[in-house]
Amino acid sequence: MTDHDLVRGAGTRIKAAAFGLARVPLCVIGLPLIPLQLYAYPLVLVTVGVPMLLLFTAITRRYLLVHRRWAGNVLGAEIALPYRVPANRGPMTRVRAIATDPQTWKELGFLPLNAIVGVLCGVLPTALWLGGLFGFVTPLLWMFGADDVDYSGITPDVPGSFLIAPLMGSLYLVIAWWATPRVVRLHARFVRFFLAPSQTEALTHRVRELADSRADTVDAQAAELRRIERDLHDGAQARLVALGMSLGMAEELLVRDPDAARGLLVEARQSSSQALSELRDLVRGIHPPVLADRGLDGALRALALAHPLPVEVDLVLAGRPEAPVESAAYFAVAETLTNVAKHSGATSAWVRVRHDDGRLALMIGDNGRGGAEATENGGLRGIERRLAAFDGTLGIASPVGGPTIVTMELPCELSSVKTSSSSGTA
Repeated sequence: MTDHDLVRGAGTRIKAAAFGLARVPLCVIGLPLIPLQLYAYPLVLVTVGVPMLLLFTAITRRYLLVHRRWAGNVLGAEIALPYRVPANRGPMTRVRAIATDPQTWKELGFLPLNAIVGVLCGVLPTALWLGGLFGFVTPLLWMFGADDVDYSGITPDVPGSFLIAPLMGSLYLVIAWWATPRVVRLHARFVRFFLAPSQTEALTHRVRELADSRADTVDAQAAELRRIERDLHDGAQARLVALGMSLGMAEELLVRDPDAARGLLVEARQSSSQALSELRDLVRGIHPPVLADRGLDGALRALALAHPLPVEVDLVLAGRPEAPVESAAYFAVAETLTNVAKHSGATSAWVRVRHDDGRLALMIGDNGRGGAEATENGGLRGIERRLAAFDGTLGIASPVGGPTIVTMELPCELSSVKTSSSSGTA
């Protein structure tokens, strides 16, 4: 290790000790939240306690969120929120959820303990650094006549005190160097122990997420089956029925009135062509042949060519995703581009696809008016449900005035190492 590395490491540790000392007041100011929150519980019986409890709980959780973020940054892993979220968000339901949530009482116990641990972990590193530096300053004070100053029990009368004090100071600095990051991480682990969800809570939350995702997937599949049934009933099926009737009438008129039979046969041929076209459109809506033949690259470029706006496609994939993920990604992009054409007022759009660290990332942007959001029965909410079936996520950045950028991520692996990349404008 070079001198430069030593100096930089010392500076980092001194800064960490200073921040730890600055956190001491933050750890202590949480103490008044304990009586405020407890005082609100009996007042719930006279109604006034309901808003008080909701307010003080919100303040407490916001205060603890600061600790969660700090500990997550120190430990390099985000600390998830463990709270129960009631489906009905009425005041009394929320009060009941707060009062019966074990995390609420766990956090009330955390506040006084954190005040103690936070003070110790904040003061100790700074005390070691200052104590080490004072070991070098003390001999100077003795030289200027401050004989009443002692350093760790060492006075000027002790033989060799002018040498022992700097040695003791050096020992303190070594201990400070070693202890500072460990004390900071110890405090962060303490925060994580109290504020992170337990394994049981995390598992329960995961099961709830999977149940919701499965329910959304079942609903989406049921809606898709209803759409297919409706399209068949109103489209191809009706035309095939009309085709059968036309052929039956033509068969009856073939001998008696050949010209009329010929007209019915022409009409039947047109109906068969229209029915075939509608069946092809229906199949394309279930799984586009171009997606199976050319993969996501070719399918998205074909989608861009058919779009009423110019769409730039930038795709780099080292292989193909699994077929279900590929289909979900394609239809998610298709639905998003449909929303762009219908609602955004944009003049152009773009699609960017990458695969990194086991996740398929898609970004769709436009230069429209912005203001897009995932409403309950809107297209973006449908995309969110489609992605949730694969543990995917949807993000929307759409300020009023634009532009709009929709990001999607799907966990998946690619099937081959063959490089497939394209970039172009349709």
